[in-house]
Amino acid sequence: MTQVPICHVDELPVGERKIVELEGKSIGVFNIEGKYYAASNTCPHRGGPVCTGRVGNELLADFVGVGLRVKEHFGPNLVLACPWHGWEFNMETGVHLGDPQISLPVYKVIVQDKELFIEI
Repeated sequence: MTQVPICHVDELPVGERKIVELEGKSIGVFNIEGKYYAASNTCPHRGGPVCTGRVGNELLADFVGVGLRVKEHFGPNLVLACPWHGWEFNMETGVHLGDPQISLPVYKVIVQDKELFIEI
């Protein structure tokens, strides 16, 4: 695999994202609470710009009984949601939350001497 330079860490502050073109691929690079993630910017559903979508913790629901409200809470997994149709993917693995046979390509981000690289 090849390490491709992206930017200096100061160019991607916490909570920000950057869309880059690498080797003919559109890739989103994210800084979430000081941890870096990278994923394909092409949703496997309809080709939407998935990396421009919402990033947050996975919303979970617990069935608490017939006739009772479902109890909702946020789980530990960070997810990326496509803005076109809401398909959600685990940021670490790229796996679709509803169908584990579908996945979004994700890439390893390497920090070296305050520079960010993506392993392609």
